[in-house]
Amino acid sequence: MADEAVREEERDLGGDPYAADCQARVAFEVLSNRWDSVVVYVLGESGPLRPHALRTRIGGISAKVLNDALRRLEYNGLVVRRAYAEAPPRVDYSLTEAGAALLEPIRMMGAWAGRHAGAVLEAQTRFGARGTARPDPGDSVSR
Repeated sequence: MADEAVREEERDLGGDPYAADCQARVAFEVLSNRWDSVVVYVLGESGPLRPHALRTRIGGISAKVLNDALRRLEYNGLVVRRAYAEAPPRVDYSLTEAGAALLEPIRMMGAWAGRHAGAVLEAQTRFGARGTARPDPGDSVSR
């Protein structure tokens, strides 16, 4: 029975879960940018928003960084950009079905961070105290 569950999971992931072409890697790649999951989460909690309102809700994100995140998310099919034929021009963004499906995993990651972020940051401090060169900053939590 357990073997059947593993095989089913492997099919869900597109084959060998450790393979370079594993479909699960798509999810990690799609949300690898630090702001993308935040944008998805806020759109999921708030519904369609204009860029300025989205930026205000998020806080601490520049207009350029938000625009880049929205373009990436639109490219990946997680958000829809809707332009209105009005003067002045108006645009809002909302989640697609695929974007909305990420809300639960994002919440679970947030819960994980709430429990384990302190330990991760402590490990990074210990690593740095050894005098060992820090790995690529893109691969660790930014302080």
